[in-house]
Amino acid sequence: MKQPHFSIKDWSDDDRPREKLMLKGKEALSDAELIAILIGSGSRNESAVDLSKRILAAVGGLNSLAKLSLSQLMNFKGIGEAKAVSIIAALELCRRRSSEKAVEMVKITSSKMVFNLMQPIIGELSHEEFWVLFLNNGNKVVSKSQLSKGGIGGTVVDVRLIFKLALEKSATSLILCHNHPSGNLTPSDADKQITKKIRDAGSKLDVKVLDHLIITETKYYSFVDEGIF
Repeated sequence: MKQPHFSIKDWSDDDRPREKLMLKGKEALSDAELIAILIGSGSRNESAVDLSKRILAAVGGLNSLAKLSLSQLMNFKGIGEAKAVSIIAALELCRRRSSEKAVEMVKITSSKMVFNLMQPIIGELSHEEFWVLFLNNGNKVVSKSQLSKGGIGGTVVDVRLIFKLALEKSATSLILCHNHPSGNLTPSDADKQITKKIRDAGSKLDVKVLDHLIITETKYYSFVDEGIF
């Protein structure tokens, strides 16, 4: 027997994600319903909401969904290039919004605060990135910059660029951050060497390096907390 075509247009108003958002507000929608709005349509045998539910169930939620590449998303039946691009773009906007919201002249008083600031930015990446937080003499973050972007195993850092930016931003201190996509929090010899190199350079310019954090999805390693500084 031929399966019926399930279209959102055939649903009641309460069941249509777009109409539901307009009638009840964005908070009333589930993650799957919000994604269904992004992708617009499902297939002959599966609604957009059901397709979204299937994808979320398969990957384990929004955090895991945000890590998928274009080709990985397109491996799901019913997701073509345009739908995959829409999902990636929306999740990237979420990441950037978290990043913008995080740095509002926050005064750093602990390594945990640095983790909370940077985890949404680099904690879930599949490649390594090295960032620097620039602080004023009140230990407030005046700016943050990505210094390098590498592969799974590492990245290269230009020490001269760090202090060029520090002087431009009138920063009096720095906090170094990078992620380990592997989830391993143990600092490598290269991590220790670059930290020492940056600290030594900073001491000559009277710009203090306060800490260096290694960040993963759920945890962090602080050089200061572990007594390396």
